[in-house]
Amino acid sequence: MNILLYLIPISLFLGGMGLLFFVITVRTKQYDDPEGNAARILSGQYDDKPKQD
Repeated sequence: MNILLYLIPISLFLGGMGLLFFVITVRTKQYDDPEGNAARILSGQYDDKPKQD
């Protein structure tokens, strides 16, 4: 039972870190267009001069 005193805070900390990293990735807009890249990979067209972001 004493091991639970260590495991519960560690698991809460790791879960909180995972949630924090997920929120950071959502705020930096990394999930904006998940379908677009998949469609571009299958097309036969190549963009020799991609626009700079």
